[in-house]
Amino acid sequence: MNKAVILVGGPSRATRFRPLSMHLPQPLFPVGGQPIIWHQIKALSQVRDLKEIILIGFFEDYIFQPFLSKCYEEFPGLSFKYLREYSQLGTAGGFFHFRDQILRGSPKNIFMLYTDICCSFPLNDLLTQHERHGRLGTIMVTKVDRTSAHLYGCVVVDLETKMAEHYVEKPETYISDMASTGVFVFDQDIFSFMARVMEKRAAEFEHEQARESAYGRYEDTDDTQDVNRLRLEQDILRAMAGDKKLSAFLCTGFWRQIKSAASAVPANALYLQKAAKDSSVTLAKSAPEGPDITGSVYIHPSAQVHPTARIGPNVSIHARAVVGPGVRINDSIVLDNVHIKDNAAVLHAIVGWDSRIGKWGRVEGSKVTGTDDIDEVTHSGVKVNSICILGEDVHVKDEVFIRNSIVLPHKDLAGNKHNEVIM
Repeated sequence: MNKAVILVGGPSRATRFRPLSMHLPQPLFPVGGQPIIWHQIKALSQVRDLKEIILIGFFEDYIFQPFLSKCYEEFPGLSFKYLREYSQLGTAGGFFHFRDQILRGSPKNIFMLYTDICCSFPLNDLLTQHERHGRLGTIMVTKVDRTSAHLYGCVVVDLETKMAEHYVEKPETYISDMASTGVFVFDQDIFSFMARVMEKRAAEFEHEQARESAYGRYEDTDDTQDVNRLRLEQDILRAMAGDKKLSAFLCTGFWRQIKSAASAVPANALYLQKAAKDSSVTLAKSAPEGPDITGSVYIHPSAQVHPTARIGPNVSIHARAVVGPGVRINDSIVLDNVHIKDNAAVLHAIVGWDSRIGKWGRVEGSKVTGTDDIDEVTHSGVKVNSICILGEDVHVKDEVFIRNSIVLPHKDLAGNKHNEVIM
C-alpha cells in the first residue's frame, strides 16, 4: 500500500501569486480547466496501489473541504485528508510532525509533492525506479538551462547508478543542470532518518546555546524555536545524498514552477496541450456553427461564447463567462462570471472573476518565451513586459487598452494603461 502527501503551504506563502491569491488560494487556482492541485491528485490516482492522499498546510481547515468533497466523488478509490500545521514548521516539519497519521496502515512508499508545480507527473515510472534501486528516497529531477540552474535546488547525479551524490539548494556557482522538481518518493523509514537529523540539530543547538551562555551572549528569544523547524532541502535531502541514500529519477516530460501569477498562463498551456494529446473530451472543438477554435481550448459548459468569436490556442474559459461577437482570445485564462463585450481582444492575459471588458477593449500581455518572463513580473516596483493580469471585479471601459499591467481588484479603468501596477 502506498500513500501521498501534498504540501499546500499557506496564505503567507503565495504573495507572488497576488492579486489572484487574494480571491482564491493558489493550490485551488484553475489551470487547464482544473485547480492546480487537481492535476497532482489526478496523476496520483493512477499510481498503483495508492490508497490515500494527505494535504498538509496552514490554511484554515474549511478552505479545502469543498474541493476534497468533489475529489471523493471523482476518485472513489482514494481517501483524502487535510492536516493543518499549528505553526510554520518548514518544508519537512509538517511531514515529520504528522508522521503517525501518515504511517497509519503501514504504507510501503510515501510520495511527497509540492503544490506549486506543473508537470507531466510520470509517477509510476518514478516508483518503479525507486523500488528497483531500494534506496531510502528518490528525487525527481529535470534538466534545466545552465544559466538558470542557480534558481533551483541542484542535484549532482551519477547517471550510471542513478545515485544523487550531492544536493545544493540554489547554489551560488554552477554544480549541475539537474534541478529538483518538487516531487519525491520515500520509504517509510524516512521518518527514522528525519528523527536522527532532528536529534543531531537539537544537540548542535544545545552546544551552541551553552557556548554562547558561557560568553554571556545568549538571549532567550523566539528565534531559539528555529530548532523545531525542518527544511526538506537543506536538512534532509543534503543529508540523504551525503549518506548515499538518495536516488534521482530524470523527468523527460514537461515541468514548470507556478510561483508568480503570470506563471499560471504557460502552465495552463502545458496542461491543455497534454489534454489534447490524451484526446480529452473536455476540450472544445470547432464546429460549422462556430465559434472558431484554434489549438487546445477549454470552455466550461455554462460559459456563453458567440459563434463569431475566435478562441485559441491555449485558452481556458470558466463558468458563466460571456464572450461577445467578434472577440479574440489567445493564450489566456478567463475566470468565472467575466463578460467580454463585442470585438474586444484578450491576449497573453488572465482576466479575474466578475471582471468586464468593454467593446473594442484590449487586454494584452507579452508572450512568455522563458522562465525569466514569469518569475519576476515587477522590477523596482515597475511592471516588466510579461503576462497582463486583471484581479477580481475589474472593469475596462470601451476602447481602453491595458497592456503589460497588473490590476488589483475592484478597479474601473477608463484610460489606457501600459506597464503599470495599478493599486
